[in-house]
Amino acid sequence: MSQLAPPPLPPRITTSEDDGFGRLRTRMFQVTATLATSGIAVWCCTLGALPGIIAVMIAKHVIVAVLLMDRGLLTRPER
Repeated sequence: MSQLAPPPLPPRITTSEDDGFGRLRTRMFQVTATLATSGIAVWCCTLGALPGIIAVMIAKHVIVAVLLMDRGLLTRPER
């Protein structure tokens, strides 16, 4: 029976970013932007059915973009 080499080690990941204030500021911006978007969508719902539907359709896209902002999915990969 032949001997196989062990698989390569997984890449090391960091367990802390040491940027507590930057992360807090980003999270607070996300919460504020989400609340503002939701508030505007709710206000548009008081104007009627059609403006409400359009506002909710736009708000869901804005909220998803805000939530993905800190995930690193919107940045270009390094070469």
